[in-house]
Amino acid sequence: MADKMRVRFAPSPTGPFHIGGARSALFNWLLAKKDEGCLVLRIEDTDRERSTKESEENIKEALKWLGITWDEGIDVGGEHGPYRQTERLHIYEEYTKKLLASGQAYECFCTDEEIEAERQALKDAGKMPIYQGHCRHLTEEQKEAYRAEGRKPTIRFRVPENQEIIVDDMVRGRVTFDSNGVGDFVIVKSDGIPVYNYAVVIDDATMEITHVIRAEEHLSNTPRQVVLYEALGLPTPRFGHVSLILGKDRTKMSKRHGATSVDQYRKLGYLPEAIVNFLALLGWSPTGEEEILSAEQLIEQFSMDRVAKNPAVFDIDKLNWINAQYMKNADPAMICDLAIPHLVEAGYITEDISAEEKAKLVEFTAAVQDHLSYAAQLTELADLYFNDAFDVTDEEMKEILADETVPAVTSLFAQKMNELEVVDFAAVKAIFKAIGKELKVGGKKVFMPLRIVTTGQMHGPDLAKMIPIIGRERILARMARTLDALK
Repeated sequence: MADKMRVRFAPSPTGPFHIGGARSALFNWLLAKKDEGCLVLRIEDTDRERSTKESEENIKEALKWLGITWDEGIDVGGEHGPYRQTERLHIYEEYTKKLLASGQAYECFCTDEEIEAERQALKDAGKMPIYQGHCRHLTEEQKEAYRAEGRKPTIRFRVPENQEIIVDDMVRGRVTFDSNGVGDFVIVKSDGIPVYNYAVVIDDATMEITHVIRAEEHLSNTPRQVVLYEALGLPTPRFGHVSLILGKDRTKMSKRHGATSVDQYRKLGYLPEAIVNFLALLGWSPTGEEEILSAEQLIEQFSMDRVAKNPAVFDIDKLNWINAQYMKNADPAMICDLAIPHLVEAGYITEDISAEEKAKLVEFTAAVQDHLSYAAQLTELADLYFNDAFDVTDEEMKEILADETVPAVTSLFAQKMNELEVVDFAAVKAIFKAIGKELKVGGKKVFMPLRIVTTGQMHGPDLAKMIPIIGRERILARMARTLDALK
């Protein structure tokens, strides 16, 4: 076993990188960083039909975007490669030969149809549907007869009988399994490709992995892996099985709960620091009450003994709140860049936006970013800036504009706006104050009607910030058009 902690993240490149996978990667990364250990990135691509290079690239890019770096593995290299399972078939083959030679594994010629029929019969009889060992003691003559039929064997592991398999789990404590409930399982398919439970054992052992942190759904695989470690005389790592991520309705996280892949959140304009912060809180609790934690703070506080056994609930409202905290301090130009594809899609701008228009858009973003949970939401506020042709149809707005003070307020506002040499935040703020003082009306009777006639809305960002961004001519034209329409 290695002198220092070695953990791994070993995704299958078979689709978009799921948020649950990102949480597993993060926990491994935090643990390695906390202990000054090593994180290995390995690709489990033995599912040849579903594995794609595109998916592998998506996983790597998502990890880099989140700031999760690996010390060894694909693209980085190291002493324990190759780091893709399809490039390690010769290694698995050597271990398979040892197991066959020692009698701990054997060839199985049962067809899929025969296996399924046996499983169904056992289930119908109320018994555990595990392999009954039909091929455990085949003679060479029987094997040759099966081969003559054209059958290609799988390789099964001979599970020891009447044994207690103990897993000392870092999250769940001592978990015990009965070896009689496992059944002889396939370790190599008929095409020579090792199955997950076999390859992962050899990979983790030969890569000197000391701690395996993974999702709870893998706990049921662990007894198979433990007996393989013991049979091969390999050191068994420490396991930690992290709880599932559930939707707010307490069912397993799926598309109906919203975006499930890291890439979807990136494209919506969530910030990687916020995603990391949020994922860390899914099944782990910090030492204090503070929930906005930098990567450095997470590393400092992280420990497996604060990882919960109970399922974590993916609360999109909580994510939006956390992301909003990071958005407040983010560079407006960066947020604007994240929002531009969404503004283009919504038809507010074209892709060839000019530098001058872009600068104005950045100003607008700065004015509203405190109201954003993520960058794509800028499209929901974009009418404030882009729409000069709004209609006031809301009865409450009409009632406000029917107040006897409105004509004087709007007239004085127009007069003072035209008198300004420079239209900026301070100057507009001073106009509001002066109108209230000269007309002897309260602030609400100044701000509310002016907001409605210039934006078509009753609530929103600071109007004194918005007016200079929209510009004097457009603001006065909006006001005149709105008032004319209400006559």
